[in-house]
Amino acid sequence: MNKPFSPSCENNKQPILQIIRQQFAESATVWEIGSGTGQHACYFAQQLPHLVWQATDKEENLAGINAWVEETALDNLPRALALDVQHKRWPCPQIEALFTANTLHIMHWQQVQCLFEGLGKYLRDQAIVCLYGPFNYQGKFTSASNAQFDRWLKSVDPQQGIRDFEDIENLAKTVNLAVKDDFAMPANNRLLVLQKR
Repeated sequence: MNKPFSPSCENNKQPILQIIRQQFAESATVWEIGSGTGQHACYFAQQLPHLVWQATDKEENLAGINAWVEETALDNLPRALALDVQHKRWPCPQIEALFTANTLHIMHWQQVQCLFEGLGKYLRDQAIVCLYGPFNYQGKFTSASNAQFDRWLKSVDPQQGIRDFEDIENLAKTVNLAVKDDFAMPANNRLLVLQKR
């Protein structure tokens, strides 16, 4: 099959790598929620050979991701697994490190809450979580382009939209996750690093 392709994945993979290389230095396995096209999974697994990168997404997206996985053919990149954050059971016993990019503004708020409930259930103590994407601060957009993007998201689905950093931080606290770092990234994005207490 033709592999799916995201220009934004291609553009942001290197700046993200610079951060997660340090954050996941002590990790053996990273679970990625919402792997999308699979480009990030392939690139990060290639660049971080010390860890196993486990891609996941909803069932309907797995064929595209696995087309990338199979072509890349890396020992530390297994086939992507089906994972829906709303399901009570995730396909993993424990998670020691987690990455997700450009998912929170696509999910409905209830799904974001389900994601954090899952993190509370499956994360090991001291686990690192990296969340990449646009965020608002104190209810305000960080750029005109983000405000425009938010309007577009809501035109597609009124329950989508750029999330407030403070709401994410409060949700994280309910499952003993604390914000460890907040990195400014290109194109008005952020990379939030959280850790399980």
